[in-house]
Amino acid sequence: MNALTPGGKIDATRTLKSVRVAVLTISDTRDAESDTSGNILAARVTEAGHELADRAIVRDSVDEIRGKIEAWAASGFIEAIVTTGGTGITGRDVTPEAVEPLFDKKLDGFSVVFHMVSYQTVGLSTLQSRATAGIVKGVFVFCLPGSNGAVKDGWDKVISPQLDSRHGPCNMVELMPRLLEQ
Repeated sequence: MNALTPGGKIDATRTLKSVRVAVLTISDTRDAESDTSGNILAARVTEAGHELADRAIVRDSVDEIRGKIEAWAASGFIEAIVTTGGTGITGRDVTPEAVEPLFDKKLDGFSVVFHMVSYQTVGLSTLQSRATAGIVKGVFVFCLPGSNGAVKDGWDKVISPQLDSRHGPCNMVELMPRLLEQ
């Protein structure tokens, strides 16, 4: 068992399929220069062998968040979206309210696994996160908290292994061609 892929392993004999990933930072205070969590995600996406297909920053606004997610999902180009920010419990944290109504299917296990991983790092403070994930028009959408630590834990220990086509016994990449089946 690999420390980054609990319960699974990477089959080095298989070829990595690059995934087109968009990174969305949700914040009223961050800009391109101060967006540390977005920078971490963007770097990790490319380090994992994927394509950083787009990147944006929007305010903590239901309409702005939905607009960007819907546009990327409808593009036919983006295969996965990772957001950072807005999953907390304050009045301005509206990412789950914005994104969950867009889900064609919710990935309930994502939140559970994210909290298990986060608990190892921040203990009971993980209760303050409403990390969520689902599928919007055939595109995986993962919503992470805005802290650098949460982004690292979420990407390194949960999202990255599932977006690695070499991960077994299964991964989300192999399901991508079938997400829009009727």
